[in-house]
Amino acid sequence: MKRVNGIGVSPGISIGRAFVIERKTMALTGILLQGEAEKKDEIEKFAHAVKASIEEVEGLKARAEAAREREGIDILETHIELLGDPQIEGDVTVKINEEGKTAQDAVIEVIGSVVQLFKDMDDEYMSGRAADVEDIGNRILKHLQDMSETAGSANMVSGISGAGGDRPAVSKPGGFPQQFEEDTILIAEDLAPSDTVSMDIKKVTGFATQTGGKTSHASIVAKSRGIPAVAGCGGELRTIVSNDTIILDGLEGVVIVNPGPELLDAYLAKREAYRQNGLLLLSLKDIPAVTRDGTSVKMLANISGPEDMEEVFGQGGEGVGLFRTELLFMGRDSFPTEEEQFGFYKKTALQSRQKPIIIRTLDIGGDKQWPYLGLPKEQNPFLGYRAIRICLDRKDLFLTQLRAILRAGVFGDFRLMFPMISSVQEIRRAKQVVAEAKAGLVAEGIPYVENMPVGIMIEIPSAAVTADLLAKEVDFFSIGTNDLCQYTLAVDRMNEKIRDLYDPFNPGVLRLIRYVIEQGRQHNVHVGMCGEMASDPLATLLLLGMGLEEFSMGPSSIPAIKNILVHNSVEAAKVICKEVMEMDSSQKIQAYLKAHLQEIRK
Repeated sequence: MKRVNGIGVSPGISIGRAFVIERKTMALTGILLQGEAEKKDEIEKFAHAVKASIEEVEGLKARAEAAREREGIDILETHIELLGDPQIEGDVTVKINEEGKTAQDAVIEVIGSVVQLFKDMDDEYMSGRAADVEDIGNRILKHLQDMSETAGSANMVSGISGAGGDRPAVSKPGGFPQQFEEDTILIAEDLAPSDTVSMDIKKVTGFATQTGGKTSHASIVAKSRGIPAVAGCGGELRTIVSNDTIILDGLEGVVIVNPGPELLDAYLAKREAYRQNGLLLLSLKDIPAVTRDGTSVKMLANISGPEDMEEVFGQGGEGVGLFRTELLFMGRDSFPTEEEQFGFYKKTALQSRQKPIIIRTLDIGGDKQWPYLGLPKEQNPFLGYRAIRICLDRKDLFLTQLRAILRAGVFGDFRLMFPMISSVQEIRRAKQVVAEAKAGLVAEGIPYVENMPVGIMIEIPSAAVTADLLAKEVDFFSIGTNDLCQYTLAVDRMNEKIRDLYDPFNPGVLRLIRYVIEQGRQHNVHVGMCGEMASDPLATLLLLGMGLEEFSMGPSSIPAIKNILVHNSVEAAKVICKEVMEMDSSQKIQAYLKAHLQEIRK
């Protein structure tokens, strides 16, 4: 028996036989083109490969539409847009024309660069989009290889794009059988988003991958179809061979290989208990999140675009606690215009059922550096020129976004939120730009929301400890626990050597969170939380006991958090909070909270 630990990305328990997916990768050929005729031929090959890829994805989309698989449709629509991205086309063409690269090499280098750009982002949702870019690159390469007489002689190496130093490689797509055996559990380095959409998964009861995370499209599809999944298992997963007996626990993020009969029986019972609990959670979808002693708690969702709204309401969400606007700015060679932004925000508003939407202004820089920004390279971009700092410096860009948001708010219930605020002076300057945007719209006779509520993210320690001062300037706070934890503990959570030090249950982090909530209450400022901690069942009662009024998370996490809230009281949560805040270590705190959570689940 062997136990492999990973990240539970789709809850549930699966028991079955392993099917190991092996991938080969396409490496650079190193061939240099001779003459304009060869360059023209390669550009035509690339155009043909893109056209064939789009037709292929449109066929997959038609199948997803027939099956009414909303998540799959959205993913494939994104892939069609990426395949037609003029920035990728332009960069590939430049490499062919100016550097003499073959179409295959140009695609590998361009896609590899974009994939790495996404992977380097600290925002988990954005880093998860690397798989989409890699997927469309693989598809183009497949069609180029089909057309190339010399493709068979290209060296084949292992690794993901960028892993080979000067000779990056991109995974070759394909390799899935048309039919799986009953109770199959897929084992792979990673699963491409289109793989999870297109393959026949009726007999697939789960999957485990070496890489990936909670917000990858493979994970999103798994959640939508109720397939347990574990990601980020690392190299230990390579020891599994096809037909091994597998227990896959998507709740704990564990893969157990060839378990003994007693453990197998225990997990069969655990699987049935989870199924029964799922029926209970489903019954809570339309029930308000009200505690046993009558306190209402808002259950909101984090989204990146209008296509996410259907899932928000399908999971029982009451609105949006974080609308990330960055997705609209990606995959382009220039900033979106005011009309493009207005249309994007308006579409979201029209699908919001007049429920509140907290829309965050542009959070760029740091981990989100796009070529057209022209940002200088910084030694420590997370402590540098980013988010509100860029917006206040590039007021023309800030004004454009603010005007679009104020206009789109006419069609919904928008609340404006600024990221990375560190001082009273910054929020005052930001509010002054809002006033300028409004004045411009008035002068032009364009309808807009005059009294849109304004709030800030509390994600920098200086903002947390001056919450009493900032509360006098805004209508609401939203605690971003991801960055607040990172900055408070001086831990880069993307750094594998110190990732274990990233700990939201550290007493210092908890004290900052409690102080922000207390100051919000004292100054009549609404306080919510949109960081990962809001979706952690271990933290739910602790946060409720601190007085948190609003939880915002990925839509699929809403039912489980609501279940904890409706079966407990604020008074009991206050007792838990008091006990926790007297403890001096994260280990003690988490053990105490786990004991209470287990009692709830009995």
